Amino acid sequence: MNPKKIAGEKAVQYVEDGMTVGLGTGSTVYFSIIKLGELLKEGLNIKGVPTSIQTEKLAKDLEIPLVSMSSVDYLDLTIDGADEANHDFELIKGGGGALLREKMVASISKKFIVVIDESKYVNQLGKFPLPVEIVPFSWETTLNTIKKLGCTPKIRSNKNASPFITDNQNYIADCYFEIIDNPAVLNQQLNMIPGVVENGLFIKMADTIVLGRKNGDVTIMS
Repeated sequence: MNPKKIAGEKAVQYVEDGMTVGLGTGSTVYFSIIKLGELLKEGLNIKGVPTSIQTEKLAKDLEIPLVSMSSVDYLDLTIDGADEANHDFELIKGGGGALLREKMVASISKKFIVVIDESKYVNQLGKFPLPVEIVPFSWETTLNTIKKLGCTPKIRSNKNASPFITDNQNYIADCYFEIIDNPAVLNQQLNMIPGVVENGLFIKMADTIVLGRKNGDVTIMS
């Protein structure tokens, strides 16, 4: 049993005909998008708003009709993954580097469905390094300021050691905290730093968590 596939496909039950749906990025929501592509061939009528260039390509390959985020006032539903999620529905996202667009899309969604496998459900956030999107200009200064919040930040790099560049032409600082005691406060502190575009803490945004388990079960929390 693939718990990611189980969770990703289960979340599609929330999608109804005529909806405009935010399409997340990552290895679990990938299965949601594949399933939506199958349902479209069976007659489902939806439009999608992708959260990354990667997801946009996948949706086009599956012939899912897409609209730009700027052309809609709200989304009926967004399905996306998470790198960590806790019982307070606080999330760490951005492992794939798409956190800014993911947060923008989630912010205008009437319902935000998070799909994860059981390894991503934690008691306390922080073991997964928190991604923070920063502008390239004087990134060293921004990194030094972030460090004062109690973490070890590192610029994400590609395999050839060049900096990873987001779809928005920014850098990602992966911030190693180990434990995040107060995610809501840290979210505000990070976004007050000049040079920080956005961070991967999603606070009071998720409505439902769909958790896939290795034994084939699905737990739905809302």
